[in-house]
Amino acid sequence: MSKLTVTNFKDIAIGNLTIDKDEDNDHKSRSSSYICRGVPQCVPIIPSFFFTDDWRLGLFVENVPLDMLTTMRLLCKDWQRVADRFIDGKIESGEMIVVGGNDISGKEAWAVRERRSLATQVVFLLNVTKVGDRVCSNASNLAVVEIPEGVESIGVCAFYHCTSLTTVSFPTSLRSIAYGSFQFCSSLDNVDLLHTQLQELGDCAFWGCSELKSMTIPDSLQKIGNDVFIYCLKLVPSHIDVDEGSDSDADDAVTHEVIALLRSQQNP
Repeated sequence: MSKLTVTNFKDIAIGNLTIDKDEDNDHKSRSSSYICRGVPQCVPIIPSFFFTDDWRLGLFVENVPLDMLTTMRLLCKDWQRVADRFIDGKIESGEMIVVGGNDISGKEAWAVRERRSLATQVVFLLNVTKVGDRVCSNASNLAVVEIPEGVESIGVCAFYHCTSLTTVSFPTSLRSIAYGSFQFCSSLDNVDLLHTQLQELGDCAFWGCSELKSMTIPDSLQKIGNDVFIYCLKLVPSHIDVDEGSDSDADDAVTHEVIALLRSQQNP
């Protein structure tokens, strides 16, 4: 398997990004500075000589949000060198998972399971529309994930067995959560989907989320797959049999009953 580095990523884009060179009239020896326009958080104006001081750059970059780093690397070769070195170091150590929309096979996910357990951060590339299959599976030290706007689907077992995951922020653009996406996320206690465009929860999506106590859902959700809430007894009481087998009529009945339950909880 090839080494995953930021410099190998494809199709990085940033909307209306424009770059201006701003001559420093007061300090001609500093050459030019770079200004980034058209992004939510502007990259600071930095004189060119700053790039030659690795110590100062290291201190600065360590405190820069990860989403800004992926923007900074587009500005010029100097920023690319700085950002890539920092991000590559995080990837090399196993601390960071980078989501680029690609799927990971079951075999690949199993091969990197121990490395995934070291991850504490996830960064999403710009314009990603899918959290790929198994991309964060077995990241057992991952606690917080903020899925960015534009993502429409969460893939098969994307966050499978992320046992420390407590907080997930979902985008309004989300439409589907696939099979086993959050299976065995045993620390997850609240899921807010009310603001999303979610239409379907795939089979086993939240199986084994034993601490899950609260879930808000949008009106657009009309279908819940098989075994979505198995062992989610703090959310769905035991008198609702969430394991109805392959009987389609029974499945439809469970779907309606669970949806009614969740909506009653969010609208007491």
